Amino acid sequence: MTEPGARGFASDNFAGAHPSVMKAIAAANEGHAGAYGADPWTAACEERFREHFGPASRAFPVFNGTGANVVCLRAGLRPFEAVICAASAHLAVDECGAPEALAGVKLLTVPTDDGKLTPELADRTIERVGDQHAVQPRLLSISNATELGTVYAVSETRALADFARSRGLLLHVDGARLANAAAGLDTSLGSLTSDAGVDLVSFGGTKNGLLFGEAVVVLGDSLGGGLEFVRKQSMQLASKTRFLSAQLAVLLEDELWLRNARHANAMARRLADAVGPIEGVELTQAVEANAVFATLPRPAIERLLEALPGELPFYVWDERRDEVRWMCSWDTTSDDVDRFAEAVAAAGR
Repeated sequence: MTEPGARGFASDNFAGAHPSVMKAIAAANEGHAGAYGADPWTAACEERFREHFGPASRAFPVFNGTGANVVCLRAGLRPFEAVICAASAHLAVDECGAPEALAGVKLLTVPTDDGKLTPELADRTIERVGDQHAVQPRLLSISNATELGTVYAVSETRALADFARSRGLLLHVDGARLANAAAGLDTSLGSLTSDAGVDLVSFGGTKNGLLFGEAVVVLGDSLGGGLEFVRKQSMQLASKTRFLSAQLAVLLEDELWLRNARHANAMARRLADAVGPIEGVELTQAVEANAVFATLPRPAIERLLEALPGELPFYVWDERRDEVRWMCSWDTTSDDVDRFAEAVAAAGR
């Protein structure tokens, strides 16, 4: 068990909730309010999403990221259709088969070096279109930021959207760390999604300071209606939706989402700059959001895990390559980073 109060680098899910989020929850706890989203907090939440993602966007609060992704897939695909995604995508690696089991769709995975799809890579998976014996590609899913900490530029997302349209596909963004991607590029949430031609977004809040909660965001009218029914059938409709909505609303107002993401990104950059020169440490991915990936000798990894507080101070991402992942959060401090970098240096001696 992680020691109480210890801040490690295993996951941005390890961080607690931002104080402003806790205050929003407490404020929403006053008195009675309509259930299932018929409340003023959900109305405010929906307005915040329209401000960021465009007036035609529709937001549906859900419990968690896997639920958001499954709802998106169920809304956009029929059971004989397939999703094209990177082999490292959360959809393919870390959702225990939920897309297949609950959405009933096949994943067509594409190996990538940096977690990012390109039109050329995606095009290789499209075959046997119209053949009744084969699943039919229908949706292209990208993660921004990716599971490897890299970020799709606006132009890259637009190129994928154009490709998707040309092949009759929808474009979905798994945005568990969309705030970090936007902060890293110094751009808006809308520029990375609605303005770039994206159809569906799984918008992440938990990794950026919420206690719990994400949102499915529908952009435009490519899906038609009915997502509220899909959310309910997928067991992602909260009876006390106000507690989800209050968190999302406060995250999206007064740029709290951006401040949190910028800070986490800055701490990752600080960590990369500190550990990069250490002998035996090699950064393996560009540091574009709040993640640092590196390789270091196995004995150094073991010494570092033993020296740091908590049961899981960081993840060994790829044991075959001795690659580790170090994640920074909205509450990571400069002192946390500096102490960790010193421990990395000591472990390598």
